[in-house]
Amino acid sequence: MRSFTGRIVVQFAVLITLTVGMVLAAGGWFLSREAVNGLDMLNQAEYTEIRDRLGSFPAAPGSATVDGRIRAHTEIDSALYFFQVRDSSGTVIFRSTNLGVSELPILPYGISRWTGELPGVGAVRICEFHDESLSIQVASPLQPVRWLLEDYTRVSLYLLFGVALASVGLGWAFARLTLRPVRDIHATASRIRADNLGERIPVPAGRDELAALVGLLNRMFDRLESSFAQVKRFTADASHELKTPLTFLRLNAEKLRLKCANDPEATAAIEDILEEIDRLRRVTESLLFLAKAEGGALVFTKTEMQADAFIREFVEDGSALAEDHDSRFTVTRADVGRVRCETTLMRQLLLNLVSNALRVSPPDSGVTLESVMTQSRWRLVVSDQGPGLPQDQLERVFERFQRYGPTSGKTDLETGAGLGLAICRSIATLHGGTIHAENRVGAVGFCVVVDLPAD
Repeated sequence: MRSFTGRIVVQFAVLITLTVGMVLAAGGWFLSREAVNGLDMLNQAEYTEIRDRLGSFPAAPGSATVDGRIRAHTEIDSALYFFQVRDSSGTVIFRSTNLGVSELPILPYGISRWTGELPGVGAVRICEFHDESLSIQVASPLQPVRWLLEDYTRVSLYLLFGVALASVGLGWAFARLTLRPVRDIHATASRIRADNLGERIPVPAGRDELAALVGLLNRMFDRLESSFAQVKRFTADASHELKTPLTFLRLNAEKLRLKCANDPEATAAIEDILEEIDRLRRVTESLLFLAKAEGGALVFTKTEMQADAFIREFVEDGSALAEDHDSRFTVTRADVGRVRCETTLMRQLLLNLVSNALRVSPPDSGVTLESVMTQSRWRLVVSDQGPGLPQDQLERVFERFQRYGPTSGKTDLETGAGLGLAICRSIATLHGGTIHAENRVGAVGFCVVVDLPAD
């Protein structure tokens, strides 16, 4: 079973059922043993009565004498016992009528109790007693004991089946009660995210293993919170502090370009410097945006707008981007509906998605945008005609500095810094939505799906 609770229930039920089964089996063994011991005691008592009836003899008694003294008694008890008397030579001088033609066997030397099957009689328990010149055997049928054991086995099986069913219910209740602290830990840990690292798992009472585990997890969250805060602080500080020197670098590079206007080689080098400065500026702004978004410092206001009107306004931007890449941008669907979002952030999200799609698409291909409205959701799908991605990379594309698609023959400026999709994920998350990537079905290419609440 995949469920830990289910495995505990099964293990609990199996353990209880096996334990009860072993107890019942041991009870059956003791019952059988005590039943046979009870027969031995009854046989002993019956022998005592037979011996009293025989009395004493001045010499070894004959068959007629023994028969005359105990025949009447053996007939009375014939439903419960079998009797047989041998003389000192081993000759049978008396046999109860209920034995028919059968004889009770002579027991080996040193053995006075024996259980076995006799032809025409069935299973018997024989007790042999030696007294002076006579050997007296009293046997009891074992069929009543076997009936008792059969009834015990049948009742035990019913009881075992009932215990198995009851143990499943008790196991479920036991597992739910036992794992309740674990469920609380799971619920609290699930709420702890990048924007909620300050929450901690309540420590249960006591000093058991569970409390130690909670303490360990809380200490781990403390370290994660500290490390995450340091990373965010460094990213924000670095991004903020880089903006000023980059501005000065650009101003000085512009001055150099004017002074070196007559030197083509120097002018080309300065143009490269300006492009790299622009790239660093974009990376800095992107990192600053991500730091604010993930740190909860980005404040924005949602406004209500028409989804179809927003998409129509974006067509001009998308077409301009596609024209720069010798490609086409097409809106295949723009449903009518009202949504609440921050328009500037949504425009940035679509620009990033379309730019990435155009970057990986071959020339003269097309990038499409689909806007689908449902009763409570707004879905945006941007598709390209590039090579697609392996399945294991579909989630990684939203990580920072991850690049995908063909980059051969393109500069770092053209291929991007690998932050566009990370920014898209942050924007989708800020709006309470999700974003994922998938390869197109039945066609080459790759698409990114953004699913947002309509309000």
